[in-house]
Amino acid sequence: MKPTTQILSAGLLVTLTLAGSAAADDGVGQLGRIGEIARRAQQVEELHMSDEEEQKLGSAVSANLRQRFGVVQDPAVHRYVSLVGQVLAQASSRPSLGWSFIVLDTDSVNAFAAPGGYVHITRGALALIQNEAELAGVLGHELTHITEKHTIREIQKDSGIKLGAQESLSGNAALFERVVGATVSKIVNQAFSPAQENESDAKGSSLANQVGYAPSGLATFLTRLKERNTGTTEKRGLFPSHPETEARIARLTKQASAMKPAGTATVEARYKETITYTSVPQTSIALSADGALGLEGGAPAGSDEAKSDSKAEESKKDAPKKRGFGTGTFGFGRGGEEKVSAQASASGGSRGVDPDRDGKGGANPAPVPVKVAAADLAGFKKEGGLT
Repeated sequence: MKPTTQILSAGLLVTLTLAGSAAADDGVGQLGRIGEIARRAQQVEELHMSDEEEQKLGSAVSANLRQRFGVVQDPAVHRYVSLVGQVLAQASSRPSLGWSFIVLDTDSVNAFAAPGGYVHITRGALALIQNEAELAGVLGHELTHITEKHTIREIQKDSGIKLGAQESLSGNAALFERVVGATVSKIVNQAFSPAQENESDAKGSSLANQVGYAPSGLATFLTRLKERNTGTTEKRGLFPSHPETEARIARLTKQASAMKPAGTATVEARYKETITYTSVPQTSIALSADGALGLEGGAPAGSDEAKSDSKAEESKKDAPKKRGFGTGTFGFGRGGEEKVSAQASASGGSRGVDPDRDGKGGANPAPVPVKVAAADLAGFKKEGGLT
């Protein structure tokens, strides 16, 4: 039997149960109900999802991202990125997840990890990366978000996504769309906690080094990214969420120097032979026609983002003459598979348009199929001096 995905509204359960308790005279019955409250509340802390359900969710999210940014239609590039990704995935804690590595067709520098093994990296990020060790560091970071189920942990906190005790993602189309929408919102807006980002940095870099890459790959890339973003007033580029880039670089550098490196390969020549893109300055990145990812979406009903936006709107009504930063919502616009998450957006606050989040994407969302056999991985590792 498939495990069900259960997210319960603890507050609602407490209210209903206490109401019943007021009319009850049986102390034992009250204790039983209190135990039920505790049991249901505990379920709020854990989001149970089978690998099959997780992959179904990730597939829908990936389709949305592909529709939004397009896919690079170059089999050689996809095969190369997939080989690097599969080397990491096979050494990870979830090697049998059914991993897919997708290159999005945009000059924006970004990467997105969707549940179920769907790792996306942009053409712009590949252009800024200079060797295979850096690519492994970035992919290792995103891969860790998946192996540690960070996105799922964040979705379970969303007050707009609630399940009854007998509900599951598999049997509820409306709920599934809400979860897809909320997931896209979390991923695109990099809504991970500092602890989750630190974990992905540490474990992703360690994983890359474990298979033979130099442990400094991610820190080196982040340093270049910080230099590229000099002068911007917002947290832009890959990994725009907390902690700040400088602190992350320092932490990664300390980790690399403290560990006994399992590998030192950078494989720069092979990287440059395959990846020949030219990095585009932030100021030259073409923006999506919908501006800040739509500007007409809206956070999922009942979500923390929606509540925040609602409060902001009420505040505006109460004090129309008050000056200050506005509050907006950033959604994916309309059309195609994006309709699946037309409500998938996040509160943009005063962030404005971010070229690395809102950059224009390519016109072709079709996935590029890649088949990687065990012999292919073995040959790839041997050629690159990996373990």
